[in-house]
Amino acid sequence: EKAKRFFQEFYQDGPDGHKEFPYREQLTALARREQVALWVALDDVAEDDPELAEAVVENARRYSRIFSDAVHELLPLYGSAEAAPRDPLDVYLEHRLLLEQRSRAGGAPRTPQNQFPPELLRRFELYFRAPSCSKALSPRELRAGSIGALVTVQGIVTRASEVRPLLRVATYSCDQCGAETYQPIESPTFTPLLLCPSRECQTNRSGGRLYLQSRGSKFTKFQELRIQEHSDQVPVGHLPRSLSLHLSGANTRQAQPGDHVRVTGTFLPLLRAGFRQVTQGLLSETFLEGHHLAKVNKSEEEEGEGGELSPEELQQITGTEEDFYGKLAASIAPEIFGHEDVKKSLLLLLVGGVERCPRGMRIRGNINICLMGDPGVAKSQLLCYIDRLAPRSQYTTGRGSSGVGLTAAVLRDPRSGELVLEGGALVLADRGVCCIDEFDKMLDSDRVAVHEALEQQSVAVAKAGVTASLNARCAVLAAANPASGRFEPRRSLEQNLQLPAALLSRFDLLWLLQDRPQRDRDLRLAQHITYVHQHCREPPSNFQPLDMKLMRRYIATCRRRRPLLPAGLAEFLTAAYVELRREAREARDGVYTSARTLLAILRLATALVLPPVQTSTDQISWGISQEFFVNSPPRCPRPSEAIFGILRELGGPGGRSVPLPHALEVLGARGFTPAQVSAALAEYEGLNVLQVNPGRTSITFV
Repeated sequence: EKAKRFFQEFYQDGPDGHKEFPYREQLTALARREQVALWVALDDVAEDDPELAEAVVENARRYSRIFSDAVHELLPLYGSAEAAPRDPLDVYLEHRLLLEQRSRAGGAPRTPQNQFPPELLRRFELYFRAPSCSKALSPRELRAGSIGALVTVQGIVTRASEVRPLLRVATYSCDQCGAETYQPIESPTFTPLLLCPSRECQTNRSGGRLYLQSRGSKFTKFQELRIQEHSDQVPVGHLPRSLSLHLSGANTRQAQPGDHVRVTGTFLPLLRAGFRQVTQGLLSETFLEGHHLAKVNKSEEEEGEGGELSPEELQQITGTEEDFYGKLAASIAPEIFGHEDVKKSLLLLLVGGVERCPRGMRIRGNINICLMGDPGVAKSQLLCYIDRLAPRSQYTTGRGSSGVGLTAAVLRDPRSGELVLEGGALVLADRGVCCIDEFDKMLDSDRVAVHEALEQQSVAVAKAGVTASLNARCAVLAAANPASGRFEPRRSLEQNLQLPAALLSRFDLLWLLQDRPQRDRDLRLAQHITYVHQHCREPPSNFQPLDMKLMRRYIATCRRRRPLLPAGLAEFLTAAYVELRREAREARDGVYTSARTLLAILRLATALVLPPVQTSTDQISWGISQEFFVNSPPRCPRPSEAIFGILRELGGPGGRSVPLPHALEVLGARGFTPAQVSAALAEYEGLNVLQVNPGRTSITFV
């Protein structure tokens, strides 16, 4: 009775002062079959009856049945004269009523409520929303006292099963008398009925057998999710815990692997049947029966990406400064000193370019960046900050990841026993950012698995009879160290990186971060670090860095626009690219240039169209393109680098030493003078790369 009174009498004050009855409107929509799910907010129940709201939280499953019965009794009062859309179950029930009316001559047929179970007649689903004062727990904080209660859990989705039909009401027909039997199912498993319980079969002792009818049974959508607690919630020395979610009806297909979600549901034990329960013993697995699921940001409490930015917020972002692009970039990791250009490129990575699909061919719009430099230049800290700032991201390391862990793995589903695909880090970061630290430490066999995802934005899998192509439309942000530990200016770029050209060409930007000693810069860096260490925040500056929450909303706004390339910029890029290719062809050791270089510039130019400034976008894009093409000086080969490369070739793979007389003979034949050879040996000996013995007879590589 309390539930009926709540649905009928609860009202809210509207904006014009009139009373609004939200649950009456939902009941009307349910009666007209315009709506399937009915969500009951416990804040509204607590406003009407606080004791009832507490009882619902303590025993959610029982009160879910009570509220469903109340809605089932109230629906005929809100039905309209218009005929509701019919479905196959309506035709089935009408046909059964006609058959019963013919067979029961001389008496009125029984009402459908007395004949059919209520679960078969209900066309709605009822769920509860947790109170606003309830705290989101982690799977580790759920205790035995939470069994049967309505709890809210927050975590990241690691696995999502397919949506399959779940049997709610089983309908059987007898092969002897033709009577129908209904069996409501509320547990994960059930025992099918075999013998007909009708009066005719029991009187005649005919022993009729029951056969399941799929047409007369009721099925609902069912999906199982697996969520895992956040890494910052895991205690020291422990592994992250997981929890299974059972979702049905309107709650299915609401999340995918990699999403951060907040789920409200009933915490229940998973009871087995028969021999499986005997082998399980007194211990029981647990799961969460979902009532409400919402996507949330990783480190914030707000749900979703937020709405449009207000004019006040846009004014706060742009301000009165002309260089609001630099202000946005400085708001990225303000605790890290310097790296202004790197932060600008990271802002473009978050915004992204425009994806093009001419006649089915996909040209990616995501920007890939690789940070290569000396140790201690805050590469990993930048990756961690981008991982927190991006609405959807995955963080992994090179040595701790395999090729399967980055792409996809074939596993056996514990529920169905079938082979299914489970996405790796690149698949989980779809429409987001994948941060890979220590990229140079990856094995070559594992690094090859990233090539397809970097350019084609997909992962093709053909394993164990499972053939599929998974989307990996993510921007990759990688960090790596040079091959020798520190960047050596006297060595060529290829010798410092020692990464294949097929991989480097897939990165739109490759930053070389060097740790050069400069007194003024070192003094400002030391002061910055000590201030952050003392006050746990960035030092005061000319402007206030933007809040991370506002940055997320602004980036979401930028990702929704689709700018076009102006005609003047297209002509300039075409001419500059042809000239760059000519210089690369004439210079033997020039930097490798391909069509991917031109596509990278186009992506960066479209990413620079930052709202609300629309007048200077052509000039900004023109400026960065001209800076990349014109101001990049062609690299000239040095004799010492060529001499060192020949010495490494003479040493062979894994060689430790080279005879000096033989090296002098080969270098002389290549056209190098003895003065150039002596200068090269002295230069690399000073870098501790090689050593010449006192007798000047052999060269040893360090």
